[in-house]
Amino acid sequence: MRKRTLPLAVLATAALGLTACAGGGSGSGDVSADGQTLTVWIMQGTNPDSEAFFKEVGSAFKKETGATLKVEYVQWADAHDRFVTSIAGNTTPDVAETGTTWTAEFADAGALAPIGDYVDKAGLKDDLVQGLADSGTYDGELYGMPWYAGVRSIVYRTDVFEELGLKAPTTWQEIIDAGTAIKAAKPDMIPFPVPGDAEFTAYPWVWGAGGEVSELDGDTWKSGLASDDSRKGIQFWTDLATKYDLSSSGATTWKETDVLDNFVQDKVAMAIMGSWTPATIVQKNPELEGKFAAIPIPGEDGGMSPSVLGGSHLSMFNTSKNKDLAFQFIEMMTTGKFASEWAEQTGYFPGQTSLLSDSTESDDPLVKPFAEQFVDGGASLPVTPKFGAVQAKKTTNAMIQAILSGSKSVDQATTDAAKEMDDIMNGK
Repeated sequence: MRKRTLPLAVLATAALGLTACAGGGSGSGDVSADGQTLTVWIMQGTNPDSEAFFKEVGSAFKKETGATLKVEYVQWADAHDRFVTSIAGNTTPDVAETGTTWTAEFADAGALAPIGDYVDKAGLKDDLVQGLADSGTYDGELYGMPWYAGVRSIVYRTDVFEELGLKAPTTWQEIIDAGTAIKAAKPDMIPFPVPGDAEFTAYPWVWGAGGEVSELDGDTWKSGLASDDSRKGIQFWTDLATKYDLSSSGATTWKETDVLDNFVQDKVAMAIMGSWTPATIVQKNPELEGKFAAIPIPGEDGGMSPSVLGGSHLSMFNTSKNKDLAFQFIEMMTTGKFASEWAEQTGYFPGQTSLLSDSTESDDPLVKPFAEQFVDGGASLPVTPKFGAVQAKKTTNAMIQAILSGSKSVDQATTDAAKEMDDIMNGK
């Protein structure tokens, strides 16, 4: 069910400076672990290179605990399968970054250790961003510590728009108009790629048209993908490629990393991208600095289309032999110095309200639009272990790819996807 996960009231509270976690991350009590090693999995993909950051974290962790931090980097695209394999083989790490739609799934599988008591002891409970805490809670227990949140908006090339006398689009029709003008003037540039293997880029159009992904009706999940409203949004999104030719045939199989790579290579004029990508773009191609900006995803006739408020938890696995040490790392990463530095370096939003004000009050043109999307247009996907299985099946991606390839109509593809989603969500 769609909902705003960070209302203005929360930001008002944040601005007052909640003090529960403003310190250095040792509220739960220091742990002495000389000679021990803590294994941590961190995700990679469209976010900036984080190896230098974790080298600094490792040094601080060693100084504080005596333990060695062993960080393994895992590609998002491969992560779910790797988690499933490691859970089955009882070879999970001590701590891992888990996507917000996966935490409940892994908790349901019995792989995660509850951390609510640790959070309470550290005095952190009242300072967690509620939406992230909700998605990290399963069956009344907290299994995912909110680390960071991100949201997708539209990133576009300001230099291209200025050259062609175009304004940033504020409606769906203006997206088409701008894309058509770019296509005519710059035939070697993709005006607006529609990636077929990137489900989070599709949901804003479903919600923007008034549709839903899946809602709980009593004890039964019911997909809304085949509703008239959802079909209208999906039709618009895929029409950008199939009707208006603003994408490319190659994008039918693209992931979000492919969108990023092509933007960096000066091949894309505008695209749905995450709040964490501007730093990566400049990191990979410094010549683009100052040549792009962001806007919230427009609603059909103005306003804003909701976008998935995603992000990550830090989760502790049951296989960890020193859970006190594992939580000390989690606390170090999600509070104080390192939480603030991570948000500043990556463009993510912190997982604690007392750290949010710097991001949400920024006037930076590459921060403010994402903050507006985050506050006023952040939406959530179903919080249930079953939705992770839907993602693993790539139900939404297969639907979009079928439409882009011409193998199915919008009506047929959405009907099939809704049925498959319902079957998975309801355990059939």
